[in-house]
Amino acid sequence: MRETKTIEFKAKITNTFLKTVSAFSNYDGGEIFFGIDDNGNIKGLADVKQARLDIENKINDSITPQPEYTLELQNNDRTIKLAVKSGLQKPYLYKSKAYKRNDTATIEVDTLELSRLILEGKNIRFEELPCEDQELTFDTLCQKLKEYIQLETFNQDTLKTLNLYSSTIGYNNAAGILADKNHFPGIDIVKFGENISVIHKRATFDHMSILAVYEKTLEVFKDYYEYEEIQGTDRKKIEKIPEAAFREAIANALIHRVWDVEPQIKVSMLDDRIEIISPGGLPVGITEEEYLSGKLSVLRNRNLANVFYRLGFVEIFGTGITRIKQLYEESLKQPDFEVSENTIKIVLPVFEKNLNLTEDERKVYKILSKTMLKSISEITPYAPFGKSKTTQLLKEMEKKGIVKIEGRGRGTKYVIK
Repeated sequence: MRETKTIEFKAKITNTFLKTVSAFSNYDGGEIFFGIDDNGNIKGLADVKQARLDIENKINDSITPQPEYTLELQNNDRTIKLAVKSGLQKPYLYKSKAYKRNDTATIEVDTLELSRLILEGKNIRFEELPCEDQELTFDTLCQKLKEYIQLETFNQDTLKTLNLYSSTIGYNNAAGILADKNHFPGIDIVKFGENISVIHKRATFDHMSILAVYEKTLEVFKDYYEYEEIQGTDRKKIEKIPEAAFREAIANALIHRVWDVEPQIKVSMLDDRIEIISPGGLPVGITEEEYLSGKLSVLRNRNLANVFYRLGFVEIFGTGITRIKQLYEESLKQPDFEVSENTIKIVLPVFEKNLNLTEDERKVYKILSKTMLKSISEITPYAPFGKSKTTQLLKEMEKKGIVKIEGRGRGTKYVIK
């Protein structure tokens, strides 16, 4: 066993552990083991019963409000396990300060994080707070509601139904984010050329309704990743990246991001992929595994999500990641999802249809796809089999029309068609 974000070792009992009690109570809970050193070695406590009493008294006297915890004697009554649960009455303070875990360290939260804990403790979300600007118009929202759900009348009652307005606070932040003009961030798009040093287009859509941000971002996508192909007398739309996958990714970024910070959602468009980075990690109450599997959905901005759902921009809540994966089921390259404490990144590769490649052929294909042109001597070191088999696989892939062989002898190169 080693120290992690939710496990800490203490060889002795000092007041420093109280900061970690605050951190565990404010976030995901955790365990503190007393009588064990930083390397996980059992050292034991001189008087374990008195130590247990000391721990209990220190927590009860120093942490406010009272956290929920249990104490357990372990290792033949030589060590103590303190299990702290994530609390509902946040923030939990030690000496008037709130703490959080940063990997295996415990640090004081900043002002923004403290305000988030206070709201969470009151079961209030940022989108539900009164909007700074109460002079708002909703032409874009009205137009979309009439277009997509045939709404006949749009008035203040409509906004109340959508939980965007109340007689007590007026317009909330969700209303501000949906308003025609606002002070909120949006999406910053960069279309790169053959490398990141070449920029073909730069566009920023912000301080406008996120419904307009959503539509304008889709327009840029269509300019670069969709085209028409004439087949006989018909025109067929070709999608280099599935439009439905991009729509899901952008909608998810907009309705799940944190809105109390200034950074834009970053969309990097490259020849072989699109990268979407959204501010804010996972909402409290959901793990990375639950997020990626689609087993559980926790809505950070439920009012915004409700509007997107009513308009048909997203399907059933919590199915976005699953839907994106399904759209790539027949592709050689799969989407990638990266979750960190402060961001969520989705990578959508250019769709390359799986032409019945064998498992070994897939491995060679992945090696080739990194530079698109390689000699056998460049491919073999990265392949899990020898030169002869690699060469044979490349010949089989040529027969399937996937690989093109250029040159002869030592100058032979292999390129993906």
